[in-house]
Amino acid sequence: MTQHASPPRDGTDKVTPVAEPPAWRTVLFRADVRTLSLLGVLAALIVIGGLTKPDEFLDTRNLQLVLTQASVIGVVTVGMTFVITSGGIDLSVGAIVALASVWATTVATQEYGFAGILFTAVIVGVGCGMVNGLLIAYGGMVPFIATLAMLASARGLALQITDGKTQIVEVQGVLDLGERDAYVLGIPPLVLVFAVVTVIGWLVLNRTTFGRRTVAVGGNAEAARLAGIDVRRQRLYLYLLSGLCCGIAAFLLIVLAGSGQNTNGNLYELDAIAAAIIGGTLLTGGRGTITGSVLGVLIFTTITNIFALNNLQSDVQQIAKGAIIVAAVLVQRRTASTT
Repeated sequence: MTQHASPPRDGTDKVTPVAEPPAWRTVLFRADVRTLSLLGVLAALIVIGGLTKPDEFLDTRNLQLVLTQASVIGVVTVGMTFVITSGGIDLSVGAIVALASVWATTVATQEYGFAGILFTAVIVGVGCGMVNGLLIAYGGMVPFIATLAMLASARGLALQITDGKTQIVEVQGVLDLGERDAYVLGIPPLVLVFAVVTVIGWLVLNRTTFGRRTVAVGGNAEAARLAGIDVRRQRLYLYLLSGLCCGIAAFLLIVLAGSGQNTNGNLYELDAIAAAIIGGTLLTGGRGTITGSVLGVLIFTTITNIFALNNLQSDVQQIAKGAIIVAAVLVQRRTASTT
C-alpha cells in the first residue's frame, strides 16, 4: 500500500504517513458509477418513451411486455456474462435457443407434456454447451471458431427438424404460463424466472469459489493455473452454464410464442454480448457484472419498444444499438487505461 507524507506540524522532521484508501473501495466506487450511469440511461429512455407515446408506453400491459421480452434474452445474457468474464465468447447462443425450442416442440416430445418440453429444452441446451466446452477446453479450439461452428450446425439441425415449418405447441400447461391468469401480483411468470436466474447468477459470480475462479481465469489463465485452478475444467463448466441458460431461455420463448421455429433466437448472440459489454463486463475477461448486464438488456429492450411504438424502421434501431456498443467499448478502454 502506497503512503504519502503529510507536512510536520510540530516543527520537527517527523513525518506522519497517510494511507491511501483500500483498492476495494475504489473498485466499488467505479462499479457504483457504472450502475448509476446505466440507471440514468434507462431513466432517460423511459422519459423519452413517456413523452413520445405517453398513453401507450406507460401502459401497464406495455411495461409487462417489455419485461417479458427482456426475460428471454436476459437469461441468455446471464450465461454470456460468465463466459465473457472468463475471457471466452459464445456466438452460438441464438442457434442453441432455436435448436432447443424446435426439438422441445416436436410431436414426439409434446406427448410427454409440460415436463417433456421443459426437460428437452434444457437437455438440448446443456448438450450443445458441453460440445462447445469440450472443443474449447480439451480440444484446444479458439472459442470464436468452436462456437461459430456450433452456430452453423445448430441452425442447420433446427431447420432439418422443422423442415422450415412452425411447430405449434398443444400442451395446455405450457400455454397457460403465457396467459394473464398466471401472473403473480401482476408480474408475468417469465419475468419471475428471469429474476430468479439473475439472483442466482449474481450470487454465483460474486459470492462463490466458482465465481472467483471465473474471474481469475479471465484475468490471467496461466496465473490461475499456477494457483491450482483447473482452467480447462472451469471453462467446460462455463459453457455448460451458458448452454443451460440457453435451454431455459428456449422454454421461455416457447411459452411466449406458443410455438417452435428454426428462426428463433435470431441475433441473440449479438444482443447478449452487447448487453454484457455496455453493462461493464470486460470483453477481454477478468471482470463481469450481472447487474450491469441485466440493465443492458433492459436498455436494449426499451429502445426496441420505443422504436416499435413510434413506427421507426428497424435499421435505425440497429444503428442506435451499434452506436451504444461502440460508446461502451470506448468508455471501457478509457477506464482500463487509467487503472
